[in-house]
Amino acid sequence: MDVSIIIPTYNRLWCLPQAIESCRHTHCRTEIIVADDGSTDGTWEWLLTQADVVALHQSHQGKPWAVNRATTIARGQYIRILDSDDWLCPGTIDRQFKAAIATGADLVYSRVDGLEYHSGKIIQQPEPGVWDDFLAVQLGEGYSSHFLGMLFRRELIEQVPHRPDFAYRDDRLFLLEIGLLHPKLAYVPGCAGYWVRHGQQLQANYRGMQSVTANGQHLELYKRILGILAERHELTPRRRRAACQVLWPLAHGIAYTHPTEAREVADWIYTLDPTFHPPEPGMLGRLYDRLGFQTTETILRFRRHLLGLLGRYPSPTLHHFPS
Repeated sequence: MDVSIIIPTYNRLWCLPQAIESCRHTHCRTEIIVADDGSTDGTWEWLLTQADVVALHQSHQGKPWAVNRATTIARGQYIRILDSDDWLCPGTIDRQFKAAIATGADLVYSRVDGLEYHSGKIIQQPEPGVWDDFLAVQLGEGYSSHFLGMLFRRELIEQVPHRPDFAYRDDRLFLLEIGLLHPKLAYVPGCAGYWVRHGQQLQANYRGMQSVTANGQHLELYKRILGILAERHELTPRRRRAACQVLWPLAHGIAYTHPTEAREVADWIYTLDPTFHPPEPGMLGRLYDRLGFQTTETILRFRRHLLGLLGRYPSPTLHHFPS
């Protein structure tokens, strides 16, 4: 088998058939493995009618468990992971597999565009180009593509399982842990597929404790990865600066509910990069510069409270990051 495509799914029968269809009609030898995480919308019954799909079923345990289970039975020399609400462009699998074989790459990547599900509007992203530091890109340096646009050597995937203890941010941790292995890369220009945006997207609907947990997991995974890089003497200034681009908005998100911890993150940012400058424009940026993070967040918190009393401010939600 040349390529295994792993598709975890939960109650996504409205979009799963399109995701599967986008993986068919290849020239290389492929297998499509769908891991149903206990769906209740008829997904499992439908999967049983698909003769060319390897279907797995488990009780509702979460995406990391589904991906890990599918990985254990995958037979492909290369593996790709595709969320069931996204899809690939025609020819992507063959183009990337051909590049992998020609270059001996551990990881092949291409551009991933956004797509608004209801309107059909495509949000084209810039071509990522040749990455000379995969970790810097994944830590936060500019456009980092998306794992749906990547093809991974099987041995690489086997070393980096998806982690249930980071279930809300497991995709980000997965790519960063892949980066720690220093994979050999190959770049194939063009759009590999579409990250589809819709109202049922999990990250867009985190609220309350879910958003707090997601922010906490995001912070912990950055502590873990940067700690490993520091121990290896691989935490370069470039990687420090890249991480700060994510840690700064994360600190702001944490400040909604945990201001003391948020201030600690802000202090950490200036330790990582003493030249860091808050990216916010206008008055807000000047407040951060002149008054500091803690005082500015206190002012913002008071403003949110005041507007909330007037019924003009929404409930705080998770700060969104690319997967």
